Amino acid sequence: MYFKRTINLPGPTEASFFLWGARQTGKSSLLKDMFEDSLWIDLLHADQHQRYLTRPEILREELAQSEAKYDHVVIDEIQKVPALLDEVHWLIENSSTNFALCGSNAVKVRRAGVNLLGGRALRYRLRGLNARELGSELNLVRLLNRGFLPRVYQSERWRSLLRSYSYDYLTTEIAAEGLTRNLPGFSNFLRIAAHSDTEIINYTNIAGECGTSVPTVKSYYRILEDSMLGDWVPAFRRKQKRRVSKLPKFYFSDVGIVNELTRRHIIEPRTEPFGKAFENWVHHELCCYLEYTELFKDVAYWRLSGGTEVDFIVGDMEFAVEAKASANITNQRLKALRSLVVDNPSVKKRVVVSLESRSRLTEDGIDILTVSDFIQQLWDGQIIS
Repeated sequence: MYFKRTINLPGPTEASFFLWGARQTGKSSLLKDMFEDSLWIDLLHADQHQRYLTRPEILREELAQSEAKYDHVVIDEIQKVPALLDEVHWLIENSSTNFALCGSNAVKVRRAGVNLLGGRALRYRLRGLNARELGSELNLVRLLNRGFLPRVYQSERWRSLLRSYSYDYLTTEIAAEGLTRNLPGFSNFLRIAAHSDTEIINYTNIAGECGTSVPTVKSYYRILEDSMLGDWVPAFRRKQKRRVSKLPKFYFSDVGIVNELTRRHIIEPRTEPFGKAFENWVHHELCCYLEYTELFKDVAYWRLSGGTEVDFIVGDMEFAVEAKASANITNQRLKALRSLVVDNPSVKKRVVVSLESRSRLTEDGIDILTVSDFIQQLWDGQIIS
């Protein structure tokens, strides 16, 4: 099934751009749909990889021969031949050619000492499927079990696909890319990090569980971040009257991968794993919306030293969002959002994303939204604008 993606990429004659994203998020499929008449260079193909690796200047020669035919070039997996970016840089400056540069990891490009075109190419990130893209095909329980990768979500062999992704790619291929030399140590870290998904990260505690050093754990998290397999959510600390948390949280970019790494079986509503997966999905949905609409607002969390916590703060305390996988949002569950306004009376909107059957508004202005209303209001710009 084809899903129309909500990301707004430049057209063939508009601008050159990078499209980054974790493996299997659908980058290549999206670009093939948009640029079917463009020159396509796939560096996953061994012959093309070897050809441009040994002589990157061939790209310039090819376009000189066929410049009238191709005004746009797609290079897939650009990180595999970073030297091609020098040729791309020259071509952007000296020809009318635009480029779509697709990749799953920018760290190899930076390590090679190649600049990312000095602002000459726009930068985008494609995440897994969001609720607006799924539309009528959205099944929340299915999504929280299978995750956001298009192929996995649609397949009846989703468990096998997740297992292959989690071990063949997250360990073997990352090692092959030279991102870590300690494959057993990184594999052990992945399992422990997955158990800490959506939680505050204490490097010392993680290092103790892994049996390694704090600098090593930090380097492993950098691999996840550089591979776009997860995101940091920092603590919100500006202008707070009471003592708040300083440590960040980490969210994997796909909850299906978390399920596989933590050996979760089918997760059902009203269980702790479902609640964590639900929070991961709300974070995913917020990030997709903020990035694809180019609002460029930060996402943080707010937590008092006593444990009172609000899951997501968007912007400079503009919007507060709680993820509660419950069909009965009691006053106790609203305690954190009510405590938030004591220190931050200017917060514009407070929202709880819930499993309640109908949306409602409390007397003090907290929106308790059903999943469907949250999706609609978010993507229609009613929650964050």
